[in-house]
Amino acid sequence: MNAPLPLPIAAITNEQVRSYVDDGFLVVPDLVSQADVARLRADTAALARGKYPCKSLQPMPADTTDQQVLEKLLCIHQPHHISPVIREFVSHPGIVGVLSRIIGAHLAHWNGAVKCMQSMLFIKPPGKQGQAWHQDELYIPTRDRSLCGAWIALDDASESNGCLRVIPGSHRDGFLFDQGPHGNDQEFDFASESHGFDQSREILVPAKAGSVVFFNGYLLHRSKRNRSQIYRRALVSHYMTMNSLLPWGVEGSPNLSIGTADNRGVVPVCGSDPYVAKGYAPFGDNVWLRTSAPLADMAATPA
Repeated sequence: MNAPLPLPIAAITNEQVRSYVDDGFLVVPDLVSQADVARLRADTAALARGKYPCKSLQPMPADTTDQQVLEKLLCIHQPHHISPVIREFVSHPGIVGVLSRIIGAHLAHWNGAVKCMQSMLFIKPPGKQGQAWHQDELYIPTRDRSLCGAWIALDDASESNGCLRVIPGSHRDGFLFDQGPHGNDQEFDFASESHGFDQSREILVPAKAGSVVFFNGYLLHRSKRNRSQIYRRALVSHYMTMNSLLPWGVEGSPNLSIGTADNRGVVPVCGSDPYVAKGYAPFGDNVWLRTSAPLADMAATPA
């Protein structure tokens, strides 16, 4: 882990890099092969069934079918901590190659180095809720505005099954909007909603299975309820530059300083880590399932 990790060659153009910097998101089609998409789909049910021992992950009952397992889930948090399959895709060469060009492209002297701190495996079965307007930076702060999500579509994501929706350019000011209750439990899950901005510039971001959507941590985005009979599975991992400290989940640490707080439970994926002397923390036992209680009036309807 001490030696610099190689910077993969990214199959994107300078125009695509500029598009990410200006718009705050970029869709790269077919970055993940269909065979790999199938592997990730298979691992989803295996995780929920407790294939990988983890104290915090309560497996579904043994007599539950794969279909029943998936129907109960909205998301599996931090699956890369226990699944070697998910961990492999955190460092997927094609994804890392794009990250090594875009996440610090707004910084004059960035060296292309990237680390990962989070993974989330979204299931979003038919009829289940999406997430209201939010900015990921609110939850995972970075010093250099480099936070980037890499969202792998495991099913074709469309308007009907709840694809991503974004407001292009909403990341540019580096401003975090206030949040409050969304008041729409039929459409969105329990998380709060950002407000105080013009929603009329919203666009849909459909993506075919195997495509990857990259989006900046300050970009306003959301997804609506799955109104189809098709799952909308997606694996999203979050990354930042190696030079950005991660003051996340370190409250109560000895001699805590806002300026130097740094969670070391990260995965270096390319380049050199200037803080390598700190070492890396072992993955915690914080993998958990986000389930969805059935709602009587949540039957799937046409978009």
